Amino acid sequence: MWRRPRAGLWAAAGVTALVFLVALECTARHYGVPGPLTVQARELVFPPKSGFLLYAGLALTMVVLTPRQRLVAAGVAVGIDAVLLTVRWAFGVGTGEGHPFGNGALWVILGCTVVAVTRRTGPERTLLLKGTGLGLLLVAGRKTGDTWLLITSKSRPTVLDQYVATADHALGNPSWLMGRLVTASGPAGFTLLDVVYSQLAVAAVLVALYQLRNVAAERRFPRHHLVRTFLLIGLLGPGIYMLFPVVGPVFAYGTGTDHWATVGLWPDHSPGDGHWPVPDLWPGTTPAISPPHRIAYDAITPRNCMPSLHTAWATAIFIHSRRGPRFLRFAGAFWLAATLTATLGFGYHYGADLLAGVVFTLTIEAALRTYDRGWDPAGLRLTGYGTAVFVALLVSYRFLPLPMAEHRWLSGPLLVLAMLSVIYGYVRTTGRWEPAPAPVPRPRAEPQPELI
Repeated sequence: MWRRPRAGLWAAAGVTALVFLVALECTARHYGVPGPLTVQARELVFPPKSGFLLYAGLALTMVVLTPRQRLVAAGVAVGIDAVLLTVRWAFGVGTGEGHPFGNGALWVILGCTVVAVTRRTGPERTLLLKGTGLGLLLVAGRKTGDTWLLITSKSRPTVLDQYVATADHALGNPSWLMGRLVTASGPAGFTLLDVVYSQLAVAAVLVALYQLRNVAAERRFPRHHLVRTFLLIGLLGPGIYMLFPVVGPVFAYGTGTDHWATVGLWPDHSPGDGHWPVPDLWPGTTPAISPPHRIAYDAITPRNCMPSLHTAWATAIFIHSRRGPRFLRFAGAFWLAATLTATLGFGYHYGADLLAGVVFTLTIEAALRTYDRGWDPAGLRLTGYGTAVFVALLVSYRFLPLPMAEHRWLSGPLLVLAMLSVIYGYVRTTGRWEPAPAPVPRPRAEPQPELI
């Protein structure tokens, strides 16, 4: 009996997702650009925007396949890419801004979906559809996110950067400090951070593959894994962009990506192609403390700073890598530290964004794990507390930035303490949920023979 409501729930979720994608497609068309459905359909033939992401989606799909099926799927994907690359070369069609590979991975994911519907039944069909669903969600999430960012830039003509920048005085203006450090690190430091920042999804897939490594053998997915957290972060986070539009210090207080071309760290960009409403202050000059106000901004730059979803996703990777082998734990810690450095050092986020991103992730993690445990009361309290702290952070950034900046020695520690309290609550609550290690029995001492 329980399967019928669950099947209805999955059907309702699928219909809701389809309606949402169609609505985004129509909205994007209203602004004169192709939507996520059109962009995804084009990548069946045309060079994809990110070939690595498509193969990462294929890797997620292959967790439900047997070793032999994985070899066949990978071989077919590479073969399709080779054929398409040869055809493009023969007809003199370049890749443009896309990657030369990745189409084959998308074809194989769709092929697995067709096989699941037409050639599988019962639990085998369900398992294969879940695998293809994970792969397609990862790919579609990227396209949906790009369209949503466009909507934020078109529908929010003013931004709240002055509010966040003023509140950031309480934290010591970390973006200005890290921006100078990244600039001083030269091409080596810039390139390393750029790779870490841009390939966050690939790092997430590596952790997810470790968590899902036994799916094919056990014929079921684990109760909780990284992909669920990633998708929920990507679903809820962009909605907050509409409530709290912020473009980031490198755009609101600098020359955008032109800054890196000016200092010789991003030669592919030429200075002078942006429209920036505030004098060039980032990262050389800290903005003065003054009453903040909304500022008008262009209709191109996404309002995607509050909260920092890169920080949120990197935090999720760190949390889920803790139960892996030593290499995975080290990689998760490195990716979190490097992502925090990049988000601040590139001027994409303020320090206040990062605090909100950490609290945002821990609250979502707590909610998911509480749901898995049958709405555990301790988990519900933690979820409610994390939500309250997150809302309090946003309200303080919006309505109390000037008092926070003027009393930085009080407000700064309070902001950090609020984040640490959520971290402490999460560690303490989830630690109680972990099974206690079984005591190791002591070997009994053999009786010694008596000496006569």
